[in-house]
Amino acid sequence: MNAPAGPRDFIPADLPEPRFEDLAHLPGMMPARSTMWRTIQFLKNPLGRSRAMVEQYGRVFRRQDFGGWGVSMIGPEANELVMFNKDRIFSSELGWNPVLELLFPRGLMLMDFDEHRIHRKTLSVAFKTEPMKIYFDALQTGIAKGIAPWPSAGTFKFYPTIKALTLDLAAASFLGVPWGPEADKINKAFVDMVQAATGVVRKPLPFTAMKRGVDGRKYLCGYFGKEIPGRRGAAGDDIFTQVCNARDENGALLSDQDIIDHMNFLMMAAHDTTTSSISSMVYLLGANPEWQDKLRAEIAAVKAQTGGPLTYETLGKLETMEMVFKEALRLISPVPSMPRRALRDFVFMNHHIPAGSHVGINPMITHRLPDIWPDPERFDPTRFTAENSRGRHKYAWVPFGGGQHMCLGLHFAYMQVKAFFFALLAEHRIVLDTPAVSVELDFQMFPIPKPKNGLPIRIERI
Repeated sequence: MNAPAGPRDFIPADLPEPRFEDLAHLPGMMPARSTMWRTIQFLKNPLGRSRAMVEQYGRVFRRQDFGGWGVSMIGPEANELVMFNKDRIFSSELGWNPVLELLFPRGLMLMDFDEHRIHRKTLSVAFKTEPMKIYFDALQTGIAKGIAPWPSAGTFKFYPTIKALTLDLAAASFLGVPWGPEADKINKAFVDMVQAATGVVRKPLPFTAMKRGVDGRKYLCGYFGKEIPGRRGAAGDDIFTQVCNARDENGALLSDQDIIDHMNFLMMAAHDTTTSSISSMVYLLGANPEWQDKLRAEIAAVKAQTGGPLTYETLGKLETMEMVFKEALRLISPVPSMPRRALRDFVFMNHHIPAGSHVGINPMITHRLPDIWPDPERFDPTRFTAENSRGRHKYAWVPFGGGQHMCLGLHFAYMQVKAFFFALLAEHRIVLDTPAVSVELDFQMFPIPKPKNGLPIRIERI
């Protein structure tokens, strides 16, 4: 597929890299002797350190990390300015490139403006109602098979177990086939790529996380590349086949490399963020078992209506489950921070921020602002009732992003999570093997949250 003429013409040729002197008028960090040490210290406790910086400097402040100097902007107003991007000030491509360029280049999130619009519209064919119904059936079959052994397994680590299951589910929905003998290699490739995204060493030097990530990308590019010829012109209900045959508004097919890049990114997004989100919800339901009872009652009501199974048409009836999911994503956002780069000067909250600045918004902290979320560390899904949501800023809750870059797989994620917990909780309860302490202590929050101890649990029959 051909992009519009000059797809990156929006990038000024002389876009400067910000120096401390360019941002010295903002509150914030002073230069560190070692940016690597500063980054390592941040990664040890990103939630605590981010909270401390907001308390010390306010909601707009200067920061320094392995990427150099940048600006953090906190709160729903900042989210709206950056995500809605009405004046096309912010580049998602240039924001994510320092983190993802070697690993997930040319994914949908790493595109801007007209090019992004064209690719997003082309890919959206795979997420329309009819194909979603087919994915739903495949998800239910895979979930039922995957969770069947759990009640007799005793205590097991949930995180690696659900990670393997979500990979199997993604294979069925995205590729239409089971992974087969390559499963372990593919799983390892995705893990290596995600871990490399925030590795302190940004070059693929031997024995580094970045080298393992780049090798993982090479393996997956080969895997997808050899599959494409057989998908061209073929009928298929899986996402991969539909992407191989999707046409843009001019009737052109995606190139092989476009397909490879999109599939790498879509599989990562579907696999890792869903694994994180389901783990967060299991953890919080285990810590708050009264909400398991409420979900079980809701599931029973749906079963009474349908005669037993969850149907695509009754997904919307799981309103309490959706509130629990939203509250889990508020407390443990699957994407804790979102980078952009300013293409020109702008002003926010009376602060002048120069062109070239690396700008970061932070759902992890915005989701904890006490003026928006009273008693923010408390798990309370009723925050998302229609009454309690009334008047809340549209960009106060942004786990799936917003604006033109709103997650393309948003409805797929809701569907998968509802199908999973419907199957799990109907006749079982989640029991944490060790008491929950706090999100901050129990979860590694960056780059994609995961439980530090693997989340040991038991699944007990009721």
